[in-house]
Amino acid sequence: MLTCRDLRLIVDERVLCADVDVAVEPGTLWGVLGPNGSGKTTLMHAFAGVVPPDSGEVCWRGRALADYGSRERARHIGLLPQHEHAEFWGTVLDFVLLGRYPRSESALAWRAEDVCHAQAALELAGVAALAAREYGTLSGGERQRVRIAQLLAQEATCMLLDEPLAHLDLTYQARVLALMKTMAQQGRAVVMVLHDALWAARACSHVLLLDGTGRAISGPAATVLTRGTLEELYGCTLREFVDGGARYLVPEI
Repeated sequence: MLTCRDLRLIVDERVLCADVDVAVEPGTLWGVLGPNGSGKTTLMHAFAGVVPPDSGEVCWRGRALADYGSRERARHIGLLPQHEHAEFWGTVLDFVLLGRYPRSESALAWRAEDVCHAQAALELAGVAALAAREYGTLSGGERQRVRIAQLLAQEATCMLLDEPLAHLDLTYQARVLALMKTMAQQGRAVVMVLHDALWAARACSHVLLLDGTGRAISGPAATVLTRGTLEELYGCTLREFVDGGARYLVPEI
């Protein structure tokens, strides 16, 4: 279980969130929503142990993330960052194999087991046909799906995905969300930064909303994702539709 207590994050003297208490249980799928600049990426980095909180504590199974070494922590918590800051010149399979580093003896000599896990991850992400391609030749959407495969190959119990639907067309957005729902159903804890409240309402069991002023709201998606809450969060007027018992909220244009 990933928990945070009294979490406070500050960037350039601006409080992004304050006194946040969240428990992400195995088997749950969380959506993190909020306007641009509200601190979603910073929060994900704090959840992953990449950046320390300004106050409060993030724990994995009751133990502070600060007490874990980076490789040990990566065996439990995996992060799909919003951006890659370096180019990769190997094949797609080589790239996905990097996800095995926390569990392998050496990044220079992969075991047959590592290759099998990487190939299985490529299959799950629907990009097995790209395995022999040079990573640098892929489109943005192909890269995103391969990056998700790398995260799957890591086999982390808790998966943190910062904007996993970026660059994906509608078909692959739906497939990725269905895959993450399956991961949660299999006992993983999954947290995703999303921009579309429609997808969050359809896919997520829980949500965490950040408004950029320090306030955070969290709880079951069916309870938190109301018209009033989302209109206040995004500062726009929404229309609500009901179809087959499901509610849909879309912005007025």
